[in-house]
Amino acid sequence: MAEKQKGDWKRFLKPSFLIPLILIIVVAGAFASSIFVVDQAEQAVITRFGRYYKTLGPGLHTKIPFEIDKKFIVPGNKVVQTEQFGFKTTRSGILNQYQNNITKESTMLTGDLNIVDVEWIIQYRIVDPRAWLFTVQEKEQTIRDISRSVINTLVGDRAILAVMSSERSNIENLAVDMMNEQFTQLGMGINVFAVKLQNIVPPAGVQDAFEDVNKAIQDMNRFINEGKESYNAEIPRAQGEADRQIQVADGYAAERVNMAKGDVARFNAVYEEYRKAPAITRERLYLEAMEQVFASSTEDGKKPALIDSELDNMLPIKNLSNGKN
Repeated sequence: MAEKQKGDWKRFLKPSFLIPLILIIVVAGAFASSIFVVDQAEQAVITRFGRYYKTLGPGLHTKIPFEIDKKFIVPGNKVVQTEQFGFKTTRSGILNQYQNNITKESTMLTGDLNIVDVEWIIQYRIVDPRAWLFTVQEKEQTIRDISRSVINTLVGDRAILAVMSSERSNIENLAVDMMNEQFTQLGMGINVFAVKLQNIVPPAGVQDAFEDVNKAIQDMNRFINEGKESYNAEIPRAQGEADRQIQVADGYAAERVNMAKGDVARFNAVYEEYRKAPAITRERLYLEAMEQVFASSTEDGKKPALIDSELDNMLPIKNLSNGKN
């Protein structure tokens, strides 16, 4: 019985059995390694004998086995890649491990020589898988270095208050253009479509002092605005009063000028008549003057008393008081 089992094992070790078995295993392995699937969110770069051959999209594909063709899976051109700067949204252990590097890359010097901590993210897509794989070796580090250089440049050209408020969107837009320009020069095959500034705050050691300065600046701006409101309220009123006084003065001046012109015209007319008939004109002027005198009244409403200085025209007045003269 033992001799029969030993004969069976020898039969399996014969070349006539081993060679077909090996061939079957090799063919099965070659078939399995030549078929692969690319996911919907991926692309596959194929190299043949170590050189770029072609890029394949999602689906079922084949390649030459035995490492003649090699595939490299790359995220698709619609997949958003994100890099974070100044913070990490990972596990607490990893966060502590990179804390020093995070603090270092987020601390920047502004244009007015203030120190500020800037947190930001960039979002990009891989638009050229071939360039992404073979142009730059340290891809992630290169992206981070260029991004830090661009943000440092833009922050360093502006005052700290501008960076924290009015210039945020401008910095983000300029950063996208500057990063894409440098990545294109390197031929990395990526396109940055968004840069978003997150927290922009002074370092913890000067936070209180900065808040005091910021509050003082806000108070100053408030006082300036209140002064401008008071100015805008008073100046139009004063200007209106000045215009009214000018109009009154202009009206008075016009009235006096017209009255003077009328007096001159009247005097000239009387003078012409006087030249033609001096005696008659003199008599008429005298009568008109007397008419005005008799027509006028004093402040108490009584007619004025006329007294002849030489008493030539005085009439005797009868004393009617109790019959006494």
